Amino acid sequence: QVQLVESGGGLVQAGGSLRLSCAASGSTYQISAMGWYRQAPEKQREAVATRTSAGTTNYADSVKGRFTISLDNAKNTVYLQMNNLKPEDTGVYYCAAHPQFGTNYWGQGTQVTVSS
Repeated sequence: QVQLVESGGGLVQAGGSLRLSCAASGSTYQISAMGWYRQAPEKQREAVATRTSAGTTNYADSVKGRFTISLDNAKNTVYLQMNNLKPEDTGVYYCAAHPQFGTNYWGQGTQVTVSS
């Protein structure tokens, strides 16, 4: 089992920045990738940024150049640095851990609201 605890959401004006954190604990050795996903009201959950254990990153086109995913191995914590935020970035952001085998693990979600 892997437990994920997110933090760092909040309310920010357009053009501002936030950093989300996701601390992983438990059987973290089985994680092959981690990612951030978001769900806006009345929309499906979408992938925002992912990072494999080898360091390969992928970003949604809508956040490229603005968001950065990073990992602190010593703290088992993955971050999402979000710059130049836009109102369309508003949503609940979820951290996920993808094991090589088995079901993905999800955090509880943290709200990000960007005002115009």
